[in-house]
Amino acid sequence: MKAATQFEGLLGDALAANLRGRLSHFIVDEHSPAIALFAPERRALNEEGDWYGEHAGKWLVAASRAAARSDDESLRRRVLRVADYLVSVQEADGYLGTYAPERRFMVQRPPKPVSWNGEPSARTWDIWTHAYLMLGLLEVHRHFGGESYLDAVRRIGDLCLHTLTAGGIDITDLGNHFGMSATVLLDPAVDLHLATGDPRYLDLARLVLRQANAHPPLALLDQCLAGTDVAFIATGKAYQLAWNLVGMAKLHRVTGELDLLRAVEHAWRSIRDHHLTLGGGPWGGVAHRSREVFNAPGAFSPEGYVETCSTLAWIQLNRELLLITGEACYAEEIERSAYNDLLAAQAPDGEDWCYYVFPNGRRVHTTYWRCCKSSGAMAVEELPDIAAIARDARTLEINIYGPGSSSASLEGPGRVLLRQATAWPYPDDIRITVSVERSARFALRVRVPSWAEGATLMVNGEDTGVTALPGQYAAVKREWHEGDVLVARFPAQPILHRASNRNIQESRAPDGSAIHQEVLHLDYIGLTCGPLVFATELIDGFKTSETVKLPEEPQASWLTLLPREEGEPPVMRLDPGCRAPLRFTPYFSTGGRRDGAWRLTWLPLAPEQSL
Repeated sequence: MKAATQFEGLLGDALAANLRGRLSHFIVDEHSPAIALFAPERRALNEEGDWYGEHAGKWLVAASRAAARSDDESLRRRVLRVADYLVSVQEADGYLGTYAPERRFMVQRPPKPVSWNGEPSARTWDIWTHAYLMLGLLEVHRHFGGESYLDAVRRIGDLCLHTLTAGGIDITDLGNHFGMSATVLLDPAVDLHLATGDPRYLDLARLVLRQANAHPPLALLDQCLAGTDVAFIATGKAYQLAWNLVGMAKLHRVTGELDLLRAVEHAWRSIRDHHLTLGGGPWGGVAHRSREVFNAPGAFSPEGYVETCSTLAWIQLNRELLLITGEACYAEEIERSAYNDLLAAQAPDGEDWCYYVFPNGRRVHTTYWRCCKSSGAMAVEELPDIAAIARDARTLEINIYGPGSSSASLEGPGRVLLRQATAWPYPDDIRITVSVERSARFALRVRVPSWAEGATLMVNGEDTGVTALPGQYAAVKREWHEGDVLVARFPAQPILHRASNRNIQESRAPDGSAIHQEVLHLDYIGLTCGPLVFATELIDGFKTSETVKLPEEPQASWLTLLPREEGEPPVMRLDPGCRAPLRFTPYFSTGGRRDGAWRLTWLPLAPEQSL
């Protein structure tokens, strides 16, 4: 059951900026460049295609949610106008892409050698664009009704099903990265089944997965079940692979097939354990083939890349696993990504976005057409629906913390409103005031962060008696009355993290014995406090790096969180003793969120203090 959340604070600002910025300006009607791509006269001559058609579906998803949550009538009218136009230009066979007839996904093409990135006979993102259009039109229908939108998605689904069966075309021939850019169709196919109850679209989802699994370089289900590291599944393209995993998780929700869940969980652990920055974004660009594929396990560089599109898909994957399992680790990953690498990519105006964010590097706002501007806008709009969930008829679950309110209808108390007062994600108590239509017994499931040792939960000034174990939910079950106040105290102290970039060369001597030679060994330190990663600007105003030698005294004597000034982010002070102290602020805000500002998360550690 859904709970509605209205954020204030940092996430509230991000949502407000998203609405007045990207979502209000990028697309306004059928003449906007991202929608004009679909005009029949332009479509008929388009031999290039590429991926630009994705913006329409992404915008429909994000703008529909924003219009619904904000009651913005102007945005709602623009959403419906754009959706009506797209439906009006759908062709008789259901086609609703941007390609000329001879380039469409329904057309057989002669096989050619596959390139390193798994590009098939001709580069096409036609299925990819249709997948996003399906999600976008389904979102419009979900919030505003209108059978024409659902019918348009049905017709796309029917065309895809016909093409992959009677048409004799394999889904992996329709997208690059060994088919992953087309097998993402799995996700909207399941959503279409859920919206219509039509078993044909469940058949479509199963067919896509079968073909994805039968393609040896991809072998999606088998490789995930076997525990293959995600860097070595197909090309290891982070965005596409994570979106495929979202579809597999949804298919499990519908079918209950345990192998699907096991496969997704294996891949999730691979990403979580080996392929995330401190800020929670999936990263690439280190010792591999491309900046947007997962790094080889164990590869590390402070200058690695997080593509904002990948952060969107990672948040969505954790959303699905949270809904399925109710486990706190998935909510924590959503919150970590949101407050760090996602906010770090968004400019305060809500219009500009970073294509990539770097643990160490410049903040660079990307250009008009780039994919990540739409992905970032879509990711921000994911957060209100995840923040609180009515887990069942008598349980309300809190997943993301921050000032604001969440409401849901439960059996017994009727409408329940939770009001959070806190400076979170900055270190602070979380004060939750409960409002109910009538007093009743129900449970509040409170997520205890994994770093919160010694967490306590009190109601109306008295200990709840509930053990608050880090990394789990604590269920406070009681009869709740109007005005009850739950205070969650999650002690947050600076934490120093270490990372190592090591290159060990292995070979054989003439006598056959093994030789192991370490040719590179660089160690780094990074800082977090609570859910936030901290970073510093250019050191001494001009240096992009500084080797740090840590004092031998207890950490609390040289690493401190300074008292926070009103309206300002917290400051962490690292005093190595051998130079002027270094000043760290939350990564997302370091440099004032200006284009071109430098952020340094990792600093090299003195060689004598290496791991």
